[in-house]
Parts: sequence; structure tokens; C-alpha cells
Amino acid sequence: MKILDVYINGFGKFHGKNLTFQKGLNIVYGNNEAGKSTIHTFIRSMLFGIERQRGRAARNDLYSKYEPWENSGTYEGQIRLEHKDHIYRIERTFQKNKKEFRIVDETAGREIEPTKSFLDDLLCGLSETAYNNTVSIGQLKSATDDGMVTELKNYIANLNTTGNLALNITKATTLLKSQKKALESQMVPEAARTYTSLLSEIRNTEKEISSPKYENQIQTYQKLRSEVKTDLETFQREKEELIKKAAKGRQVLVSNQFHDQESIHAYSKKTQEHFDAYMDAKEASNKKTRKVCSVFSLILASLLLLSGGFLYYMGESNYFTAYYGIDLFLLLGIFFGTAIVFYLIGLILYLKLRHSHKDMEMGSRILQEILSRHLGDTDICTDSIRAFQNRMAEFTRLCTAVSKSEAAVKQKAVEIEELNHKLENCGETIEIQQKSQWELEKKLEHLSNCKTQAEGLKHIITENDRIREEISAIDLALDTMTNLSSSIRDSFGLYLNKTASDLISGITGGIYTSMSVDENLNVFLNTKTKLVPLEQVSSGTMDQVYLALRLAAAMLIQNGSERMPFIFDDSFVLYDEDRLRIALKWLINTYNDQMIIFTCHRREAQMLTANLVPYHLVEI
Repeated sequence: MKILDVYINGFGKFHGKNLTFQKGLNIVYGNNEAGKSTIHTFIRSMLFGIERQRGRAARNDLYSKYEPWENSGTYEGQIRLEHKDHIYRIERTFQKNKKEFRIVDETAGREIEPTKSFLDDLLCGLSETAYNNTVSIGQLKSATDDGMVTELKNYIANLNTTGNLALNITKATTLLKSQKKALESQMVPEAARTYTSLLSEIRNTEKEISSPKYENQIQTYQKLRSEVKTDLETFQREKEELIKKAAKGRQVLVSNQFHDQESIHAYSKKTQEHFDAYMDAKEASNKKTRKVCSVFSLILASLLLLSGGFLYYMGESNYFTAYYGIDLFLLLGIFFGTAIVFYLIGLILYLKLRHSHKDMEMGSRILQEILSRHLGDTDICTDSIRAFQNRMAEFTRLCTAVSKSEAAVKQKAVEIEELNHKLENCGETIEIQQKSQWELEKKLEHLSNCKTQAEGLKHIITENDRIREEISAIDLALDTMTNLSSSIRDSFGLYLNKTASDLISGITGGIYTSMSVDENLNVFLNTKTKLVPLEQVSSGTMDQVYLALRLAAAMLIQNGSERMPFIFDDSFVLYDEDRLRIALKWLINTYNDQMIIFTCHRREAQMLTANLVPYHLVEI
């Protein structure tokens, strides 16, 4: 493949820039900062494209570095190639919001679909990484000899052990070991044990908070307390009303000199007895026979006394003695005795009549007082006594009602005491509930913290497992690289060592005849007398070895009948005059495909002109 020309329409400092190349050797001359590296990068970008990075990496990526300095809306270009007798024009627009990529076959006059197989053939089987590590050559970037040794040994080890320029076995091994160490430092060994302990703590706490002890019944007990208070107030009012009612009834009873039903019953019975006695006395006082008998007896007694006195006066000459011979004293005794008897009978009847009258008067006064007090009437009769009895019945009912009220008061007092006790229990229960809810909140907070810690540890454990898997993968990768490196070295490495050795002999003018790599990937340059470790050669020789290896790798890796142009970007800065002359002569004889050399010196062109070597000069 040959690059015919390039057209830069917005890339770095260039706008509307045309460059034409020819087959064979091309020298592109320009002073420092003329844009040689920009053109070099443009060619690579046209062949492989530019991908913009994301985030912070976008600040210094290739896309940002080579954005047009002016007219930033145009970020594009063209490159024309000759490949297998066809001329292709590649057109690219790099602008991120309107990226375009077209390939036109100018020979056939049609647009070509840029499939992977077509691009692999067009680019001679090189990936961008392989292109950067073979045919696209800059000066060795290491600042010190030790750095150059490391760079070159890595390159040789990479090619010699893997055959893939995208890999670097030494760097890969170091990187994997570093990653393994970093991963091991990230692990938290105690996470699993702490996680198990936390799970046990969570289960125990959940079991505790599910206990009935922590059931929230505050609202229930607060409602119950409110109901109890309402009932208590109601009972207090009812009790006060009952007390007032009982006191009022009791006052009525006390004012009537009653204190219980027995006293009422006794009073009623006594009054009835007074009434019965009164009626009997009244009846007795009103009997005429008793009065008549009493008067008759007294009169008769008086007559007998008078008769006895007359007989005494008459003496023995009285009729009964005179005619009947009855003893005077006997007659006197009979008359006086009979008179006394009748007098006594009359007196007794009189006294009884008087006693009945007194009883009637006393009963009348008592009954009048009783009836006056309870009925407001002094009329003593059966109706009054009946009314009195009804009044006593009312007092009896009042007494019963008072007793019931007093019993109800006592019952209310008991119920109020029970309600007070219940209210006190509600208050205590609410305090206990509040305390248990406070404890529950603490336990829930503790449970939440445990779950948060457990969740964090779960992620840590998962991360530990992932790290272990990665460490296992790294160990497997290290073992695989170690096991395969020798077999790979025996295949691709043999061809690389042979090709590079032939090229090293030519580029060093026969000073070093070949190159070898031992099982530890130590590089040696061979002379006719000894093996020289790479660390002991000069930086110029290292650069020559580096160039030979790049050329050898390019020859081995590219497929097909055509090869990519070799592009050198100030690659011979460290070469002295003799070494540069040998290198140019060797390159022309070794690589007969297109070469493009970017340089800031005119010595390359002067040497080629002096040695009559044809070349095409492009000045920037």
C-alpha cells in the first residue's frame, strides 16, 4: 500500500493543506513546531479514526489535542491510497456530532462499504496498536539509558513471548501482581464474621420486638382512661345526687324521730295501741250500766248504812230483833257489811269509770299530738288512724328508699374506688407502655443500624467474593502466561529472533551479529566473542535494535503481498552521522516499500543526494 496524497481541512494548526507522496523514499522536512507530528497523527487518524474519551480523560485525549485551532466547525480531511492496483480515497469527519467515514474506489468509480474484512485487507492486517508499534516509528521516548533499556526489553519480551503487539508480557505480569496486591489490600477479612454476628443480633432483636410486651396499646389505654374518667365523673355525680337524696330523706325521718323501719313500725304499733286503748276507754266511759250500777251501789250502800244506823238507834226494839229474834249485832253486821260491799262495788265501778275517763283523756292527748304532728288534724277517728297508718307506710317507703339510696351510695363508693384503682392502673400501664415504646424505638433504631451495617457488610462480602474471584483470575492469568510463554517463544519468538538478528547485523554494520532472549526474558546482543547484555550497550545501539525489532515485527505481522509504508517521525535524532548513513542505506536495501521520514534536519536529504539515492522531498 502506498500513500499518494493527503488533504487536511481542519486538523490542529492546518486548514486546506495538501501534501503529495511518491512511492519509495519520501523526506518531509520542517522546522520544529512546523507540524510534522500533526501530519503524522493525521495519517494515523485517517486510517484508524479518533475516538473521544469521556469525563476527565477527554481533556487531554487525541481528539481534544488536535481539534482545529481556527474554524472549529471543520474537523475533517482526505487521504488517497494505492492498494492492489486500485486507488482509494478515504474521507473522514471527526466532529463528534456529525462523524462521517467514506471510502471511494476511484479506479472503479464507486463507494466501498468499510467492512472489517475490507479494512483488514486495506491496512495489511494491522490494528491501530500494531501500526503504532511497527510501521509508525518515533524516536525512543525514554529519558535515561535505564529507561531506554526497560522500554526496549518490554518491547522484545512482548513480541518474543506473545506475538501480539497489543500485549506486553512484562508489564502485564507486573500490572497483574500490582492489581492482586491492591485487591488484597481492599479485602476486609473480618466482614463475614461481623456480618454473621450482626445477622444473629438482628434475629434476636426482631424476636424481642415481636413480643407482646412491645405491642403499642397506648391509644387503647388512653381511650380506656378517658372512658374511666367519664364513668368516674358520672358515678361521682350519681353518688352526690344519691347522698343528697338520702340525706334529704334521712332528714325527714329524723325530723319525725325515725331512724329505721323498726322505729316506724314500733311507732305505728304504739299509736295503734294508744288508739285501741282510747277506743276501749271511750267505750268504757260511755257505758251507762256501769254508771248506773255505780250510783245504785253507792245509793244502796248509803241506804244500808242509814238503815244500820237506824237499827242501832232502835236497838233491841227494832223490828227484826223484836219480831224475829235476830241478834242486833248480827243485823248491824249484815247491814253494815252489805253496805260496805255495795259501797266498795260502787266505788270500784266509779274508780273504773274515772280511770277509763282518764285513760281516754290521756289517749286523746297522745293521739291528738300524734295526729297533729303527722296529719295536722286532731280529730280522733278510724279514718284519722287509717290516714296515720298510710302516713307511716309512706315513712316506711321513704325509709326503704333512703336505705336503698345509702346502699347505692356505698355501692357507688365501691365502684368509684374500683374506677379510681382502674384509672391508676391505666396511668401506670400507659407509663409502662410509654417506657416500652421508648425501648422499642431504641431497639428499632438499633435494628436499623444493624441492618444498615449488615447491608454495608453484605456489599463488602460481595465485594470480597468479587475480589477473590478477580485474584483467582489474576493467579490463573499469571499461571497461564507463565505456562504459555515458553511455547509461544518457541513459535513466534524463533521467527522474530531470526528476522531481528539479521536486521541487527545489517543496521549495526556487523558489530552485533544476532539477538537472543533467555528463559527469564533477558535480552543479549551477540558478538563474535561474547554475549553483551542489553543494559551495557549505548543508547544509540539500543535505538538501532529498537528500529530493527520494529521492522522485523512489521515484516512478520503484515499479511498479504503488500505492506504498509514505514513512517518515521524524527526517529534518528540520537543517531550520529555514521550511524545515520548506515541506517538510511540499510533501510533502502531492506525495505523496498514506501517510506516517509519526517525530520527537522536537512542531513538526511543531503546524505541521500550525496549517495545518489532517489527520494521525494516535501517541505512544510
